[in-house]
Amino acid sequence: MAPSTVPVVLIHGLWIHPASWQSWIELLEEAGYDPIAPGWPGVADTPEETRAHPAATAGFGITDIADHYARIIADLPVKPVVIGHSFGGLIAQNLLGRELVGAAVAIDPAPVKGVLPVPVSTLRSSFVALGNPGNRSKAVSLNAKQFRYAFGNALPADESDDLYARWAVPGPARPLFEAAFANFSPSSPAKVATTNSARGPLLLVSGGKDHIVPPAVVRSAAKQYRHSTAVTEIREFPDRGHSLTLDHGWREVADSAVAWLDKNRPA
Repeated sequence: MAPSTVPVVLIHGLWIHPASWQSWIELLEEAGYDPIAPGWPGVADTPEETRAHPAATAGFGITDIADHYARIIADLPVKPVVIGHSFGGLIAQNLLGRELVGAAVAIDPAPVKGVLPVPVSTLRSSFVALGNPGNRSKAVSLNAKQFRYAFGNALPADESDDLYARWAVPGPARPLFEAAFANFSPSSPAKVATTNSARGPLLLVSGGKDHIVPPAVVRSAAKQYRHSTAVTEIREFPDRGHSLTLDHGWREVADSAVAWLDKNRPA
């Protein structure tokens, strides 16, 4: 299969608009891929419109989001590869485990069922939602200070504030509750097919300074795949935070992901 026929589905995470993938789209097109970056259910075409109608994103959970992307993938001419960030990384693993995609890159992925470390920084980053059980069915937003701690802690303050102004949007709180209680629920929507040896290759990427998904969480995720013979690799960018897909250093991460896909995507 020629690279020009390989679709790439880019999946954003919670609190970030899919338009933030634009630089990745241009890079992937230059590399011969056919990328798209559809939003989660309820996410409007622009950050401004999404902020203006926050209730449109409320109530959707992990299964809703994964099935939303499964329907998009079903309409593509060939099986794509997928790149996901944060909760998008969890969704990417869900789709890979279901063998709906040929390969997946999960960047700072939200924890799948079985991941045990729950660092204090993760709880603090998620407290805007988890601090009130009544938020489960609502949309929640970060303020600039919360964004700085959760996403921009490895950045200069002005860059963090700029990213917040450009890309931050409200999102459903439900996935946070589902991930937080995944290990107490046998049928958790955060469960993925980690033992599936027939699935395609997986690259897990972590930022060494990430507050939302610290490296210990990503390493624990990798261990969940120990009973699968399919390719599972992990890479860490030691000086990067959760903003690593959209801040000034995005190109290093993107180049690494594209090089890995060039080597590992199905022929």
